[in-house]
Amino acid sequence: MMKFRFRRQGQDPQRERLKLELFAFNKTVEHGFPNQPSSLAYDPKLRIMAIGTKSGAVKIYGAPGVEFTGLHKETATVTQMHFLPGQGRLLSLLDDNTLHLWAIEHKDGYSHLEETRGFVLPGRPGFDSTNSPPSITRVTVILLKSACDVACLGTEGGGVYFLELSGLTLLEDKTLYQEEILQSVPDDYRCGKALGPVESLAEHPQDSSRILIGYSRGLVAVWDQSTRNVDHLFLGNQQLECLGWERSGRTVVSSHSDGSYMVWSVNSSCRTTLQPLTSTIPYGPFPCKAINKILWLTCESGNHFIIFSGGMPRASYGDRHCVSVLQGQTFVTLDFTSRVIDFFTVNNTEAEEEFDNPSALVVLVEEELVVLDLQTPGWPTIPAPYLAPLHSSAITCSYHISNVPLKLWERIISAGEQQSPRHSSVNWPINGGKTLAQEPTQRGLLLTGHEDGTVRFWDASGVSLRPLYKLGTANIFQTDCEHDSLLQASEEEWPPFRKVGCFDPYSDDPRLGIQKMALCKYTARMVVAGTAGQVLVMELSDETSEHTISVATLDLLQDREGFTWKGHDRLPAKNGSIAFGPGFQPSVLVQCLPPAAVTAVTLHSEWNLVAFGTSHGFGLFDYYRRNPVLARCTLHPNDSLAMEGPLSRVKSLKKSLRQSFRRIRKSRVSGKKRVNASSPSSKLQEANAQLAEQAGPPDVEMTPVQRRIEPRSADDSLSGVVRCLYFADTFLRDAAHHGPSIWAGTNSGSVFAYALEVPSQEKFSERSVEAVLGKEIQLMHRAPVVSIAVLDGRGNPLPEPYEVSRDLAKAPDMQGSHSVLIASEEQFKVFTLPKVSAKAKFKLTAHEGCRVRKVALVSFTSLVCEEYTENCLACLTNLGDIHVFTVPGLRPQVHYNCIRKEDISGIASCVFTKHGQGFYLISPSEFERFSLSARNITEPQCSLDLARPHGTTCLSASFTGTPKPSQANGTHVLQGSEANGCTGDGARTPDEHQASFSPTPIDSPNSLGSPLDTSGDITVEEVKDFLSSSEEAEKNLRNMSEDEARAPGILIK
Repeated sequence: MMKFRFRRQGQDPQRERLKLELFAFNKTVEHGFPNQPSSLAYDPKLRIMAIGTKSGAVKIYGAPGVEFTGLHKETATVTQMHFLPGQGRLLSLLDDNTLHLWAIEHKDGYSHLEETRGFVLPGRPGFDSTNSPPSITRVTVILLKSACDVACLGTEGGGVYFLELSGLTLLEDKTLYQEEILQSVPDDYRCGKALGPVESLAEHPQDSSRILIGYSRGLVAVWDQSTRNVDHLFLGNQQLECLGWERSGRTVVSSHSDGSYMVWSVNSSCRTTLQPLTSTIPYGPFPCKAINKILWLTCESGNHFIIFSGGMPRASYGDRHCVSVLQGQTFVTLDFTSRVIDFFTVNNTEAEEEFDNPSALVVLVEEELVVLDLQTPGWPTIPAPYLAPLHSSAITCSYHISNVPLKLWERIISAGEQQSPRHSSVNWPINGGKTLAQEPTQRGLLLTGHEDGTVRFWDASGVSLRPLYKLGTANIFQTDCEHDSLLQASEEEWPPFRKVGCFDPYSDDPRLGIQKMALCKYTARMVVAGTAGQVLVMELSDETSEHTISVATLDLLQDREGFTWKGHDRLPAKNGSIAFGPGFQPSVLVQCLPPAAVTAVTLHSEWNLVAFGTSHGFGLFDYYRRNPVLARCTLHPNDSLAMEGPLSRVKSLKKSLRQSFRRIRKSRVSGKKRVNASSPSSKLQEANAQLAEQAGPPDVEMTPVQRRIEPRSADDSLSGVVRCLYFADTFLRDAAHHGPSIWAGTNSGSVFAYALEVPSQEKFSERSVEAVLGKEIQLMHRAPVVSIAVLDGRGNPLPEPYEVSRDLAKAPDMQGSHSVLIASEEQFKVFTLPKVSAKAKFKLTAHEGCRVRKVALVSFTSLVCEEYTENCLACLTNLGDIHVFTVPGLRPQVHYNCIRKEDISGIASCVFTKHGQGFYLISPSEFERFSLSARNITEPQCSLDLARPHGTTCLSASFTGTPKPSQANGTHVLQGSEANGCTGDGARTPDEHQASFSPTPIDSPNSLGSPLDTSGDITVEEVKDFLSSSEEAEKNLRNMSEDEARAPGILIK
């Protein structure tokens, strides 16, 4: 059914200007660990680090808060990166054999990382494409000379090319081909064979004109650039992997493909060395894998460090990812759970220093970054203030808490510090640059639930997402965790493995996965719910404890016949006392039956109640008296798929077959129900169509055509899934008395409201909580209910528990009439309470053709006047768009493209904050942070002291960091005057702001909402009131009929 509505033309210019002071979309920073890292670089002078990825991204990190991000135009893997020390410039090599020069540049008052030049190595002169394969000039290794003026490029063809860095120009007269080296090689070693690709290049630590060149076949040469002569040859016979100088320049170390490393002496008296001083296979004598990289570092204490990656025995430990550290008699094999990408040490690099004296080892593996303190005995790990692997176990849910009280914040940090006593206490070594951002005005906590049953707490107040505390739930249940520790203890002592890092993608039991969380920041109570129907009520404790957990079960089917659970079993709880460290400790375990995954949970610590829902129904539990209050089954008689469980293999097949037959049946029925041309309804439709085609006056505007939305079938599978739960103190019985209530929304568009009898705090132990069904509301289209919120008499959301009693929020207006905002997947609607009559609505699916995925009530503060705030509804759709609406008028304000519509996991992971920011996963290990608020923005603002030589962009400068540029998966859509920036008047008073933002009627010319017709919404007979008397019910029905009949505007149906 198509509908049109005439409205007056034009927008309120004052409102449009004020919208710019409230709303602005920015993607600000990426939290977490870069997805699929491929290369690593370190600048010892600026003390900053760069990570390149397979998607072509370049990310630079310094001190916490110092971050820069760049993206190559080509979507290619970054295979190598090298800093020009102290200059803030970076040379990158992609797997398409192109070189790119990046620089931190100053522009428009900001600095950012941008690509300045690109270069492709040309083919070898004298060779055409027929007899010269393209790989002959493929770059295999890059060496930046210490003067930072020239880069040496080793290639697969064995040639070494020299590139002038300021302009990325090739110095052709300096090119070194294999033939020049072969002239100095003895005939018996040459044997007519090529030397192979250049595997390694290293500059002499004392003489920059001498370069160590290593070829794949095993030959190593010391080449003097100034005389173009070979100073020394090392005739190795084992395939070469890596080379390195000892600091004095008298010794060379080489690593090889057979798992060995050799130490060679550079003897000035003899030009050719046939045998190394020592040759060692650390993990021999059995065949070993190649040692890919090796470092030789001297120490003032006398014992040097040898650090290498790889070299493990092929048969026994060929699948291990290891970095070995050897110093004197100390030998440790660092065992990682993902592939080693690269590593470097933080050590002395000044030429006048006699020793390297490494202080830290930084290892980049595929899924995390690990830093070891090499100065503290035992080499403990240094906790990272950023780049934490969010996906150490797969993220299953997220939850954000704003304005965390200082006392709770300090208690969580204290609990986290006691969890990791083995960590080093030294400062983070990669600490270059300074952050210029102001200290966060409020503390934000981001909680992530994981597949292995853990909940991780993150400091989300600023640019760096810092880990604070990890809560585990697996130790409460009987799983196979204990057997793994026994196996590890029985392993051989050689190699001397030491597990490092926290990335562990394997879960002992998929039922442990966390599905929903809720936390009361004022009482430090928490609820964690999982995949097997387990609901844990926890309380924060500063002391260790050993106690028995109280277990209660709640049957949500209520002995309904004909239903048999075919899914997974419940997780059995451990018997007896369980020891818990400081932190959140469980007191009660509520087990839902059947043990289906928990789909919704909410906590009201003032009433001592927790509510939870599954695909079968919802329950209410009093955790103070430890007894159930309510259990309500929401299953439809045909909802058999809800009994299969999430791990069922036949579920998707049954669902697709059922939907196919349903479509066939609908098409047959619709063919039979074609309207007769002579019927009164068809004549009415023709008249309406003719009226719609008539030309209106030129100043009349038409709203967009609404799409026809087909109602969903009542017997759709999983229709009983509880999507949202909400506690509210509101008017449910009558307009004179308010009281506690619990609201539940389901997948089939049903809303249940129960009135609660909650005793006063003095009588909690004497009386139990009682629940009485108050109202049932059924949405006609049966669209899933995504969210429910009650608004007070001023149209503001109700405060959280304890906020009013602790003077942290205004008391809600209990004089005016309350209303309830129900958000379904297709539309938003506001109803008055207690009579449940329609007050305002917006049909999102009909207007925009999209469905609601996430909603949140957000408080926006004006950029110009800090005292003015406005509550709005933020909505994320299945197309990745974000819409913002006023509350309670539901007038659209702004619309932004945020996430690619193909990024289903990103849309599903999105979480909004209460002050206009949000997070969503752009990869399994990274959160993208965005802001909808013009005032509340968290972005990198930093400075770097750079020293560049003459002839470059600048000599020395202190640069200010910029916000992260928008990426390809979402851009800022400017609307109207928004493209010109914020033009608000800073001299306006709060009263003038209040007048400017005063709500306008729903049918005013400034409203963009659709008319309040009743089609496809809620009809009179679909609201059931179980609390009012028969006379009041008749009066309510009469009032609702009158309200629905007064729909403003001209409707054409």
